[in-house]
Order: sequence, then C-alpha cells, then structure tokens
Amino acid sequence: MRQVSDVEYGSSRDGAVAYRSCGEGPPDVVLVSDWFSHVGDMWRADSPFLPVLERLSGFSRLVTFDQRGVGLSDPVALHALPTLEEWADDVRGVLDALDVEKATIVGKGSGGPMAMMFAATHPERVSGIVLVNAWARLGWADDFPFGVSPARQVRMLETTYMPAGAVQALAGEPVSPALEAWWQAYVRNAASPSTTGTMRRWLFDVDVRPALAAIRCPTLILARRDAWVGPEHGRFLAEAIPDARLVELPGGADFLFTGDPESLLVEIEEFVTGERPRPVDDRVLATVLYTDLVDSTAHAAEMGDKRWHQFLDGHDRVVREALRAGSGREIKSTGDGFLATFDGPARAIRCAAAIRSSVRSLGLEMRAGLHTGEIELRGNDIGGIAAHIGARIEAIAAPGEILVSRTVRDLVGGSGIEFSDRGLHQLKGVPDEWRLYAVAD
Repeated sequence: MRQVSDVEYGSSRDGAVAYRSCGEGPPDVVLVSDWFSHVGDMWRADSPFLPVLERLSGFSRLVTFDQRGVGLSDPVALHALPTLEEWADDVRGVLDALDVEKATIVGKGSGGPMAMMFAATHPERVSGIVLVNAWARLGWADDFPFGVSPARQVRMLETTYMPAGAVQALAGEPVSPALEAWWQAYVRNAASPSTTGTMRRWLFDVDVRPALAAIRCPTLILARRDAWVGPEHGRFLAEAIPDARLVELPGGADFLFTGDPESLLVEIEEFVTGERPRPVDDRVLATVLYTDLVDSTAHAAEMGDKRWHQFLDGHDRVVREALRAGSGREIKSTGDGFLATFDGPARAIRCAAAIRSSVRSLGLEMRAGLHTGEIELRGNDIGGIAAHIGARIEAIAAPGEILVSRTVRDLVGGSGIEFSDRGLHQLKGVPDEWRLYAVAD
C-alpha cells in the first residue's frame, strides 16, 4: 500500500475540511464518495475501500475529504448545514491546501451533485468529472418521472439509516457479516443521527438540473444497470451535460468496492490518463482459504468494544502465525476473518486446522471454506470464479467446520487428511451443484 498522508485540514469559508492524499500527481483526482464520509476510517487497514483507493492512487494523486458537518471536518449546526454550493467550496478549499490547479472530480451517488455543481461554478479548477451511480435529482417530479415517488420517500425516511438488509442490497452481492458491521460502524462514525436525518430529507430536495448545461468539461457517466439509482438517471445526465459519455455496466452494486469494481476503475483510469490499462494475464492455480469468526456480533455486544477488540487482536495474531507457518499468503483481513491463498491444498487445510485450534484456545469458534482453482492476481487482491466459490463455501460452513470443495479433496488424496461427505449444495451465483466435504476435527 502506498503511503497515505496524515489527516490534514484545508480552509473553507466557514470552517476546516479534513482530507488525506495518496500517490503522486498530476493528474490529481478528488473523490466525493457520498454526502457522508470519514477519512480516518476510510483508510484503515480493514477498510473495504482500501483496494479501490490504492488502485486510484496508482495513476494519480488521490484526494479524499470529509465535507463540513461530517467525519473529521468541522461540525456545523443542524439548522445551518452547508448548502450544495457551500459544500462545493470544501472541494476548492482542499485543492487550495494542496496547491492543485486542476483536478478530476469523481462523484459517487449523492457526491455526484456536488461534483456537478463544482464543475459548473469553478470550471477553471476542473479537468473533468466522473459520475458513478449519480443523479441530478433524486425525488420524483412531474417532469422527472423516474425519481423516487413521494410515498416511497416517506417509507424510506421512516426507517433508520442503513436498516438490516440495506448493506446487502447496496452491495449488489452477498457480503460477509464483518463487512456489513464495518459499513454500519462507518456510517455511524461519519455522521450523527440528527445530521443523517436532516441530510436524508434534504437530498430529496436537491435538484442540479439547471446547472447541467453549464458543465463544459469532459464528463464520464458510469451507471450500474441494476443499482437502486437506476440507469435512467445516468441516461438523463448524459443527455443534459454537453458531450458527456455514458457507460452502462452490469450488476447492482451501489458501493465502489463491490460488484466487480475493476470495471469501474478501468473506465476511470482511461478517462483520467487518456490510456486504457492493458489487462495483465496474472492467473495462477491456487487454493483459497476464507475464515470467519462465528457469532462475532453477539460476542462484541456481550464483551463491549474494548474487550472485543482485544480478542480480535489476539485472533489476528494467531491467524497470521498460522499463515506464516503454513506458507500462506494473506490477501486481506475482513475484520473478523481472513482471505489467504496457498500453492498447495494440503498446506491450506492444515493451516485452517491450526487456526481453528488456536481460535478455540481463545474461547472462540470459526468456520472456513477452501477451494482450488485458477485465480486472478489484482495487485494485492485476487479475483476470479475460484475466489467466489471459496467465499460461498465458507458462508455455508457450520460453526467449527472446515468445508472444502471436491477439487480440494481429490487433490490431497494420500495425504492422510480425512473428510466427511456433506452432500450436494447450490452455491449462490455459481452454476451447477457442488459436492462439499468437511475436514475431520
């Protein structure tokens, strides 16, 4: 991971704006990831944003910031939350602090209106804008039929922000309980409940349609076909912004870090640098291991944050010790689990068994899933169907169970490792039925 700056502060008209930067420019890219953010949590080692941030900082100096009123920026009174125009001033304050003359502004979701407003009012500071699942107006109107209906607005505002199931829906794919818990904590740290309620109501009043014709910089619009902000919004922006280019992508991910983020990042890199990255055929055969602590949310509630984090630190130590002993490569931590790869399935199974034993000595229980197949090497991350299969196997493992695919079982024949047949299973999003086996305890 490239070195990210400490939290620094730029000056807006009425307060200080927290920001962090990573990579070298020009070009410079400013990410407006939504109306809420927390630049401390966003760059944490367990942040799901991290692979995306590293990828963006690989071809630019990437700047992330918190708008005033959220995250680590100066708080403001609820009755005086900045307007869209004033929040656009926060972008200018960050650019001034970094002595950046021009930057590409990437606005995702509700960060899109801010990016559009800044491009229209400060064209001399913008080299281009990228709008990801963005919108000019969120609420329905007589002349805007694909906005959120008034009845649905009422239902949405009656619920707490990010209710159970919302994270899965926004991810557009199954996510681990650890990622769901991380996102819930991120939202809580980014904005207070009162600020969140005020902002949610305000977002339905935002309408930047009058400013679209004034945007004269190059514009790239990226829209997921099945995202909750439908592709109609992207098509509207492409028609209203002069010379804008629309790219519709498959999937329903609203997050930047789920649903094949590489398809977004390739388009953004080409837009920013003028060169489309050449695909690197880094494909190898490997055994992937996914681990996850059982009932981590219940344990955290029972122990309290401080004691639970101490347990997690102990868990991380024993997992990493087992990976070193078993010649495994840690790909990433998911908060209360790990993804790792091995060049041999027997080593992977023995490592998983060692982790299970060590975790039990801490008074905890884990589950694990393994599969051997061809994976794609993506910098510090991996991709490919084999990785997805491993994740799906882990998700259906019972507490304390190390569950493997038939491929793994067949490859370790003669190793002395014993298995129990767990029958045929349908793995979500994966064709055919898969016979799975549990490693003997």
